[in-house]
Amino acid sequence: MSKEKRRKSGEGTLRQRTDGRWEGRVVVAYDDKDRPVTKSVTSKTKAECLAKLEALKASCGVVTVKARPDMPFGDWLDLWYRTYSKPALRITTQQCYEDRIYKHIIPGIGTIPLNKLQQSDLQRFYAELKKNGRLRWQAHYGPGLSDRMVRSCHFTCRSALEKAVNERLIPVNPAIGCKLPPKKSREMQVLTHEEMQRFLIQAKENDFYEQAVLELSTGMRRGELCALRWDDLDLRTGALRIERQVIRVAGALHISEPKTKSSSRTIILPPAVVNVLKELKERTDSEWMFPSPVLEGSPVDPQSVYRKMKKVLARAECKDIRFHDLRHTFATTALEHGMDIKTLSAIVGHISSATTIDVYSHITDTMQVRAANRIEQGLGRGEAFVPREDADGEVPAETENPPERARFEPYRGKIRKSGTGGIYEINDHLFEGRYTPTNAQGKREVHTVYAKTREEVEPLLEQMIAEVRARIKEEKKQMKEAVSGSEVAAV
Repeated sequence: MSKEKRRKSGEGTLRQRTDGRWEGRVVVAYDDKDRPVTKSVTSKTKAECLAKLEALKASCGVVTVKARPDMPFGDWLDLWYRTYSKPALRITTQQCYEDRIYKHIIPGIGTIPLNKLQQSDLQRFYAELKKNGRLRWQAHYGPGLSDRMVRSCHFTCRSALEKAVNERLIPVNPAIGCKLPPKKSREMQVLTHEEMQRFLIQAKENDFYEQAVLELSTGMRRGELCALRWDDLDLRTGALRIERQVIRVAGALHISEPKTKSSSRTIILPPAVVNVLKELKERTDSEWMFPSPVLEGSPVDPQSVYRKMKKVLARAECKDIRFHDLRHTFATTALEHGMDIKTLSAIVGHISSATTIDVYSHITDTMQVRAANRIEQGLGRGEAFVPREDADGEVPAETENPPERARFEPYRGKIRKSGTGGIYEINDHLFEGRYTPTNAQGKREVHTVYAKTREEVEPLLEQMIAEVRARIKEEKKQMKEAVSGSEVAAV
């Protein structure tokens, strides 16, 4: 009996069952845990089964284009991405790949036959990307793409061509050996101790205090912070589970698994942070720790958190940093205060301690110098001197009486904190206090109080908000008890 020829990946499987019939099976999708979802067809003959299998693939959107050495590189890139690459990628990574493939690579070199593509073609393409590849924001960033983006396009081309080599469509990978822009790490910026103090003081004025304290105490990713539920926190022990993240894809929010397997973790919060969150929980009715102020039952948008952080930084007179730099600030502070690499790696959710060491090598180098100096002191060779450098890299002279720092006064704008209502001037002698909560039935209510001056309406508004919140809380409790009673009666 002749051995059945092995079918290529993506074509599906074809086999003869013990009852004599032929069965064709193909992967049509992948579930949330990247496990394959398959469909099958059966027939009496092999030819009929193969025809049914092709029809099944077409109806399910499975790629049916046959790979050929002379096919356009753009067609092979599309086939490679949808068949081999996309199923294994996270949804946010898929968007990055599709931007590179369909907006840059295919329009640039997609018409060149796969077996005719040369290294010189790729080299010219990369040079053009660097010179005139940017499609948006040219006035702000210039006409060329960044070095990072050019390298990403090369990585995509190289991976697709490597698969073509494995499938014996081409003899060698022309992307190997291309000259690329230098790899540059993003500059890491961290807040100084004084900046952190100003940042937290200002955050209290801008309804951002709890997020700021939690971020600077844990170094969570922005999406992880937004996706926290109250069920994730044990207020008695301070144990906080991180097991999901909020991401924005195509303008909509999605709840997904964390970035890596090691990102699902449990960390222990300091008692002071737990107390801050206890006070927050008393003021919120949502299942989310940080609910959306505009969408009922939804977590806060990561973009909204980013914009608020930027506003707080500017008003606190801190350096302009990314949200991810708050994560770096936590890690740097933890290392400088003696936390070991293994513990830090587990807290921030890195795959291994090697990743943490690589990211924070400049801090670990400083720690090694300090450790060496301590060893020298322990051996009795005299006190080691560790210079403290300022921001310009210079060693300042020691002073007996350091200058007293000026007390930071936070910026207090006209924007009121969320949940405290609003005060509006109706005319010269009448002010309105307005509070618009969501009632127990899920509908908005409008409550108002009036006084002659802003100072007089403030306590009236505060009292009214407390009364309305108590009433809504009691109504929700009664509704819950009524539902529980009806369920018991039905049983």
